[in-house]
Amino acid sequence: MTRACDIETVFRAEYGRAVSVLVRFLGDIDLAEEAVQDAFTTALDRWPRTGPPPSPAGWIITTARNRAVDRLRRESSRPTRHAEAARLHATDAPPEEGPVRDDRLRLIFTCCHPALAPQARVALTLRLLGGLSTAQIARAFLVPEPTLAQRLVRAKAKIRAAGIPYRVPREADLPERLDAVLAVVYLIFNEGYTGDADLCAQALRLGRLLTKLMPDEPEVTGLLALMLLIEARRPARRDTDGSLVPLPGQDRARWDGALIAEGQELVRRCLHRNQPGPYQIQAAINAVHSDAPTAAATDWRQILCLYDQLMTVAPSPVVALNRAVAVAEVEGPARALDLVDALELGRYHVLHAVRADLLRRLGRPGEAAHEYGAAAELAESEAERAYLERRRRETSPPETRPTEAPRPTGT
Repeated sequence: MTRACDIETVFRAEYGRAVSVLVRFLGDIDLAEEAVQDAFTTALDRWPRTGPPPSPAGWIITTARNRAVDRLRRESSRPTRHAEAARLHATDAPPEEGPVRDDRLRLIFTCCHPALAPQARVALTLRLLGGLSTAQIARAFLVPEPTLAQRLVRAKAKIRAAGIPYRVPREADLPERLDAVLAVVYLIFNEGYTGDADLCAQALRLGRLLTKLMPDEPEVTGLLALMLLIEARRPARRDTDGSLVPLPGQDRARWDGALIAEGQELVRRCLHRNQPGPYQIQAAINAVHSDAPTAAATDWRQILCLYDQLMTVAPSPVVALNRAVAVAEVEGPARALDLVDALELGRYHVLHAVRADLLRRLGRPGEAAHEYGAAAELAESEAERAYLERRRRETSPPETRPTEAPRPTGT
């Protein structure tokens, strides 16, 4: 007997596949979504009694197609609507699985089209390929549900009004368009890493899907490797009291060895291709971190070399800031502080946190405490704010330290 949780598993695995096939078949995103949702509602009613079909994905696609035709017939108040229903009914039924590769890629590139606002790309990707509800996406990104709903409505209207094609870009346009797709997936992952683990799971699933569908694109492989190696550290990122533990202080025995092994294998695959890109280089940096049994054993010279390469391939102030952290380990905190002070990232809380750590190491606790406080004020997540506030209190000179009860710590 099929349980509701089994159908939920099918939903998570097959929703994006079914919607992508139905969008190609119907040419209408809203109608495709409604038809697939109707099909899963029918499955919830029928499968517990009859058992799942041999091909759940094919059953969902076929049932959704039939529901769409029925809906068009019911709503055929105009001759054109009736003609459309007749045309769809006469069309040969799609294969059970549909041309999975092309359909899912088409939908990904449609959701991440550069004509759409960045927030809309993320919302559409999570909605149409991830199967997340409007409420789930709104909660994940801390926006009101009506705001998120309007964002989705406007994005779909933009696709219709602008005639955004439902297809994989031409080869000449693929690199630029692929960058937008990868940026959306990585944004989803980063949003999840600061709070919502389900978003990380969605990003990893999308990364695995892209790697399967585009195995010859090294940056796709690099992004998946990067996310796996970062996600592997999640179990050690919080102390027993829930407080944040930065990378140097993490218990590496708690890192997920299977994810590290998978990520490192993908990095090696990228190295063999010898076509370095930003995601591949960042993955290689994280692979070096994952190789070190302790923080003290980290090969910072290799990491610095990789950051030098990243600054050549994709220079940015944030990359320069991360490079300065490696410089501090290789050349000392004074040299790193000079580099940090030359950056224009005043509203970026990580800059203040890095500067605070360098000042602390240089024996300037008052200035360090001030920078930790500035970082805490700018941090977006509660966990980061709490950690930075704790560092501020610990670093403050005794004569300026606030008089308050000590905060209990973990182990």
